[in-house]
Amino acid sequence: MTGQAFPVPQGIDGPLLEECRVRSIELLRRNSTPEGVMAATRTKRASERHYAAVFGRDAAICALGMAASGEEDLAESARAGLLTLAKYQAANGQIPKYVKPEIGERDFWYSGCIDATLWWLIALHRVDASTGGNLLEELRVEKERALQWLLCQEHQVWRLLQQNEASDWADIMPRSGFVLYSNALWYLVKRLYSMDHAKETRDYANFLFHPFGNALHSNRRVRLLAHYVRNRTKRSDLYLSFVNFSFWGEEGDIFGNVLTALAGVADTSRSTKIVEAILRAGGERPFPVRAVLTPLEQGEESWRRYMERHRQNLPYRYHNGGIWPFIGGFFVILLARLGMVERAWQELEMMARASALKDWEFNEWLHGETGEPMGMPGQSWNAGLFLLARRCLVSGGLPW
Repeated sequence: MTGQAFPVPQGIDGPLLEECRVRSIELLRRNSTPEGVMAATRTKRASERHYAAVFGRDAAICALGMAASGEEDLAESARAGLLTLAKYQAANGQIPKYVKPEIGERDFWYSGCIDATLWWLIALHRVDASTGGNLLEELRVEKERALQWLLCQEHQVWRLLQQNEASDWADIMPRSGFVLYSNALWYLVKRLYSMDHAKETRDYANFLFHPFGNALHSNRRVRLLAHYVRNRTKRSDLYLSFVNFSFWGEEGDIFGNVLTALAGVADTSRSTKIVEAILRAGGERPFPVRAVLTPLEQGEESWRRYMERHRQNLPYRYHNGGIWPFIGGFFVILLARLGMVERAWQELEMMARASALKDWEFNEWLHGETGEPMGMPGQSWNAGLFLLARRCLVSGGLPW
């Protein structure tokens, strides 16, 4: 991770950022086990809700920041988590949603839960590069199995992954078919591992998830899907959250759009428009950033009964418009990549302020309008992404 470093501009609370760095390291150490980092600090509630486990996506996302932290013990914990997930890999190559090594339990959510495998591959590549280790060689067989499992989920012409409803990180949101978030990660995996058909994945993603241009695609079936969208929705600077046969997502998936820009699916011009749309709509306030710009409302066609479970996914809560500080870390990195450096530092400071709420609780998610902490305390990936975003600003470059 090398490139142009960005000094802290005047007006930024340097002591707050330094305290957040120190407390992030402390939290990740507290949440680390010999088998890797848990999703959250072990408490009775965290254990009952399975957060005191090594999650595929959480441990992998944390690994990006832990490997870049400069702390040898955190880099080793990142490595341990990737090894643990490999140990519990399914025979078909899928990486588990979570693992509880102390009791030998592994969970795969429902059929086709897709992003744990994607994030594991991304983290495997980056931790190996950051630490100068031999993880890629040590886990060569597991890596190939994981790639093959993903290839089995890929449309063989469009080169986009297909998935069931609620089968990625937003596991109580009604996204299905071709999902933006998952396919942004898929394109990144293809780039990192020099896989075939990466260009097709990028081209079809741009045509399908942002079908507002005048160009007609040569493939009849993808042209049909795009036709449904183009004639029934308002043009937007954001990519659609998903596209299925005759229905799609217009809620403004901020995480998916940010990753689409960072992965290189969107070019610089389109990435800038994505950021401008988020800022214009206030998606970064009161803290960076909301999961979606326009939450789904009860009674809408897209609403699902399961979103009411525990009253968790009501508007401006959880995946449906709640604020997730770790997504804010990716947003900070994108701002810096696009040259919005001062704004990147400002958002990093706001990310630190979100983590500092309730005496540095590092709460999982906050209410999207009020900023009230409402999730699980001691969330590891908030700390990991603060360290990664700060490192990208201090040292320059991208996390991959």
